[in-house]
Amino acid sequence: MSLPVLDGDAVRRVATPRLVLDATRDALIAHAHGRTTVPPPLHLEFPEADGDCHVKAGRVDAGPDFTVKIATGFYRNPAAGLPANHGLVCVISARTGRVRAVLDDGGLLTAWRTAAAGALLTHAMARPDATTLGIFGTGEQARLQAEWLARLRPIGTVLVHGRTPDRARALCAELTALGLRARPATDREAAAADMVVTTTPATTPVLRADHVRPGTHVTGIGTDMPHKNELPPALLARAALIATDDHQQCLDHGDFGHAVRAGAVTADADTPAGLLLETPLHRPAEAVTVADLTGVGAVDAALASAVLGHLAEREPEAG
Repeated sequence: MSLPVLDGDAVRRVATPRLVLDATRDALIAHAHGRTTVPPPLHLEFPEADGDCHVKAGRVDAGPDFTVKIATGFYRNPAAGLPANHGLVCVISARTGRVRAVLDDGGLLTAWRTAAAGALLTHAMARPDATTLGIFGTGEQARLQAEWLARLRPIGTVLVHGRTPDRARALCAELTALGLRARPATDREAAAADMVVTTTPATTPVLRADHVRPGTHVTGIGTDMPHKNELPPALLARAALIATDDHQQCLDHGDFGHAVRAGAVTADADTPAGLLLETPLHRPAEAVTVADLTGVGAVDAALASAVLGHLAEREPEAG
């Protein structure tokens, strides 16, 4: 029997937003309760090409599969008409060790699970009446964060801040086509929104802590390698609540870790993100809250297993 290699079109047929959101939420909750196996990620950097790669593995305990995922980001690619992100997921049976399938999806599931995790945490931690969204970044993930958050709550205006005005305008046009009201914004304007999401490969903070208003929630999703840093330590020092998707990962290469090393917060100042998805959050209206998301391998495993299970129902040879 040949190894099934499933492309992005096959994955899209079954990876509905509800499947992705549910699998991501359930896996983060399981991870918060210690019901996962997640080794440290492997990182590679390619400075000559402005690129990076991370390899993540993981399993939700008692799940049928584990996964090994390769995800790349080469940030000059868009100038050559290529996607900035790519990757694949290898799904392996946790009972036999045999490779069940390779999801050669071009990084689709990674992009969607990142969008789902960001949307779920932003929705859970923001004020119930928060409507304005500030986005830092102009790439695919910037669009996805706004799009997926809009699946969970109404968004009044999206304020897009990017280093390149033309790309900020282009993203606003994409969001407008999706039915969202969006406009380019300065860094100060975007940071003053009710909800802020940073989606960049920045190596220095992209916003100032004093531009963030009381009552704001901020989610950082771009600091997935040790050399990256989106949120200033002073912002985490202001936070009444800090959520991390993986405590040790975020200490090692998240914005939380940068804040700890700067002495802005203590190493035990964070709360597992999954706990905040499991139990509704009671937050003071004026509190600043922060989520630091670095990507958890067990979420990749849960989502890939869910996708493969649905594919197998439709196409038995994928099982």
